[in-house]
Amino acid sequence: MAIGFGIIGCGMIANFHSKAIADVRGAELVACFDTFPASADRLASATGCRAYHDLDGMLADPNVDVVTICTPSGAHQDPAVAAARAGKHVIVEKPLEVTLKRCDKIINECQKAGVVLSTIFPSRFHESSRQLKQAIDKGRFGRVTIGDAYVKWYRTQEYYDSGAWRGTWALDGGGALMNQAIHSVDLLVWLMGPVSEISAHIATLAHQRIEVEDVATATLKFENGALGVIEATTAAYPGALKRIEIHGSEGSAVIEEEDIKSWTFKKKHRSDDAILKRLAGKTKTGGGAADPTAIGHHGHTEQFKDVLSAIKNKGVPQIDGNEGRRSVEVILAIYKAAETGKSIKLPLKTDPILRAKSASKKKS
Repeated sequence: MAIGFGIIGCGMIANFHSKAIADVRGAELVACFDTFPASADRLASATGCRAYHDLDGMLADPNVDVVTICTPSGAHQDPAVAAARAGKHVIVEKPLEVTLKRCDKIINECQKAGVVLSTIFPSRFHESSRQLKQAIDKGRFGRVTIGDAYVKWYRTQEYYDSGAWRGTWALDGGGALMNQAIHSVDLLVWLMGPVSEISAHIATLAHQRIEVEDVATATLKFENGALGVIEATTAAYPGALKRIEIHGSEGSAVIEEEDIKSWTFKKKHRSDDAILKRLAGKTKTGGGAADPTAIGHHGHTEQFKDVLSAIKNKGVPQIDGNEGRRSVEVILAIYKAAETGKSIKLPLKTDPILRAKSASKKKS
C-alpha cells in the first residue's frame, strides 16, 4: 500500500513537492490544503489529489500518512504542530521556522506524538555534496582551515512585491540569508561542523518596501578552529550559482550548485579524475540564482525517499528537526551580530529581536 502524502500550502514550491512525491516508489499525493481554496483546487486539478478547504478535514483523512509544509516560512509552526497531533509524519520546507522557540515547538510536538520530522535541504542529497562530505570525513583535507559559502543571487523588486509576506520579518523570517542562502548555510555547517562565534554586517541596498536584508556578510569561527565566510545577496545581477569552498592543509575543493569545479588533494586517489569528470557538469537548471522556479526536484525526491525509509524502519531521517534548527540558529546569530555590532557566541540562549532595516513596511 502506498504511503499517502498531503501538502499544506499550495504555492510555487508545492509544485516541486508534488513532482518529487510522484517520483518516489510507494508514495502517492492524496490531498492538499491551502487557506486560499483556489490554490488548493488548482494543485488538485493538476495532480489528481483531493483538495481540502479546511485543515482539520485533511488531517482527519486516514489516507494521509505524511504532510509536507509549504506555507510561508513564518507560518510553518501551526500546521506542523496540528499535523503531529493528528499523528501524521511531518516534512517542513526550509527553514524549519523563523525563531528558535518556534523550531523547538515543532520538534517537541513531533517527539511527543512519536512521528518522524524532517526539514527540507535537498542540496545535501546531491552527489557532489556527498563526495565532499566523504572526503572531509576521511581526512583528505588534512587540517581543515577555511570553509566558505557564497550565494550571489538576483531577485527583482517585482518578486518582493508579489506577496505581502515577502520581505517581512514575521513571515519571511529574514531576507537573502533566511530565504535564499539557508541551503548553503546548512551545507557549510554540515561539512565544517558546528559554529562557535560569528561577526556580521547586513544591509538593504537594492530593494524597496522590504524589512529584511538583501546583502549580508559574516565571518565564522568553527568549533574545530577553522574559519569561514558567508556572503549572501539577492542584489547581484544577473545572479550566479551558489558556491561552497573547502580548504585544508592537504586539499581544496569547490562546488557550484551540483558541479565540482575544483578537486585537488596532496595525496591523489585513483578515483579523483573520474569524480571531477563525472561531476563537472551536473547542474541542469539555473539553480534558482535569478529565477526561483529554475530548480530541479530530484533532491526533494531523494529526501522524501530518506523520510519514508525512516518511517518504515522506525528510525531518524538524515535531516531531522534538530538538523533543521541548526541553520536557523546560525542565521539568527548573524542577524544579532549585525544588529549589535558585536561578535556573537553560539549556542544562542534566546531568540534575537529583529527590527526592520528599511524605511517602510510593505503595504500591499
